[in-house]
Amino acid sequence: LNTELERRVRERTAQLAEANAELQSLFESLPGLYLVLTADLKIVTASDAYLKATFTTLEGILGRNLFDVFPDNPDDPGTRAVANMQASIDRVIRTGTIDTMAIARHDMRGPDGVFAERYWSPINSPIFGADRRIKYIVHRVEEVTEFVRQKPRPTGGSTEFRIRMEQMEAEVYQSSQKVRAVNQQ
Repeated sequence: LNTELERRVRERTAQLAEANAELQSLFESLPGLYLVLTADLKIVTASDAYLKATFTTLEGILGRNLFDVFPDNPDDPGTRAVANMQASIDRVIRTGTIDTMAIARHDMRGPDGVFAERYWSPINSPIFGADRRIKYIVHRVEEVTEFVRQKPRPTGGSTEFRIRMEQMEAEVYQSSQKVRAVNQQ
């Protein structure tokens, strides 16, 4: 009886390991840019597309703190990328709901160690464990650098136009947040 039970346990363990490997492969192959974090911001895994877009490897980021891997650009003292991301993740943890951030600049360190200008549209989503507590946070982004670079810029001293454009962008963002909240309800 013990021999039979041990055989069944080995078979089931092998089946679970195979299923886990398939799920990992499926996740890594997703075309979107996904990063999975623990609630204390340790990196669990990332999609291949995310790794490519951020000039990283899974081996190089696995188990590390999010902001150790993706710090603010030290050559841009006015950046608030890390603070804004931390605030979004704090909202996810506090509310247990998805948090959509505005388009944000968060420069990426390239393979040569030099930071490259990048713009992202991030969404942070909670994943709950069996105990109904947040076990993971999925950080999904779209890289929008080219879109931001191609966006028409006001010319000359058109301060009023620039201010109005910023107001309109803020209004669009607020409207999208309201729609998201209504959809979620």
